[in-house]
Amino acid sequence: MKTRELGASGLKVSALGFGCMGLSFGYGSGLDRRSGVQMIRRAFDQGVTFFDTAEAYGALNEEIVGEALAPVRDQVVIATKFGFREGDTAQGLDSRPARIRAVVDTSLQRLRTDHIDLLYQHRVDPDVPIEDVAGTVKALIAEGKVRHFGLSEAGVDSIRRAHAVQPVAALQSEYSLWWREPEREILPLLEALGIGLVPFSPLGKGFLTGAIDAGTAFAPNDFRNIVPRFSTQARQVNQALVDALKPIAAARGATPAQIALAWLLAKKPWIVPIPGTTKPHRLDENLGAAALDIDADDLRQIEGALDGIAVEGERYPAHLAARAGR
Repeated sequence: MKTRELGASGLKVSALGFGCMGLSFGYGSGLDRRSGVQMIRRAFDQGVTFFDTAEAYGALNEEIVGEALAPVRDQVVIATKFGFREGDTAQGLDSRPARIRAVVDTSLQRLRTDHIDLLYQHRVDPDVPIEDVAGTVKALIAEGKVRHFGLSEAGVDSIRRAHAVQPVAALQSEYSLWWREPEREILPLLEALGIGLVPFSPLGKGFLTGAIDAGTAFAPNDFRNIVPRFSTQARQVNQALVDALKPIAAARGATPAQIALAWLLAKKPWIVPIPGTTKPHRLDENLGAAALDIDADDLRQIEGALDGIAVEGERYPAHLAARAGR
């Protein structure tokens, strides 16, 4: 597994990271603690050194990460996040300085570590000036509890203002072949400021794998049930995207998921996707994308095949969309 630097931060990580959310949150029942630990260690054994969790994913998620990585703590980069009241996304945002400090202290215990390598604000809180958030993280960095500062789903103005107080190492935002909005304003800004991009949902919440179609039934507690892009009608329309990827993948001896990930890796050298999974064979498949060489001609072919396909459905329901891009 090759390594990459997130922007100009000096923070070096594996070219593909591992998003830990789905191990215990968001996509149905997830895995038990033992299986979650095994999945993370399997990723590490294949060269992954960058692992992403959050307070909002529940105590168990951070605890699984901490247990799995304790034996190799000095060889990995752990990212976690703050930003929701009581760590509950349903209760709304809370990035008050005192709350940030409380989250960090709790996360350090759950993660079995004395420092967080990359601390993100999960969503911009309109009630707390971003300068106060950045200043608090700056103080935590000075105290040695945090190494680097990140933002998640932040807009251009917030990124600029935060970066002026404490350099932002990475922005975590959705970016994939079925959500390319960051190419308009976000990517140029990150390049100008020397900030890395960590795309979450780089496989379109599983859709770009080709394993989901209009007939797929999600578990009752799978949040895709409320995502407009995953309505039955939207999935029928969006199948065209996967269908266009299949012949490109077949010609390369790869899968659609691998092409989607390799496309992201080829876009910029400071982009580090964090696909997640609960299935060992999907982990192996995802990590295989790092060995695919995608050049400029390949990029043009992939984008040319997909540019004429309009994706149907919003990526968030309205109440969640309001939190993104501030």
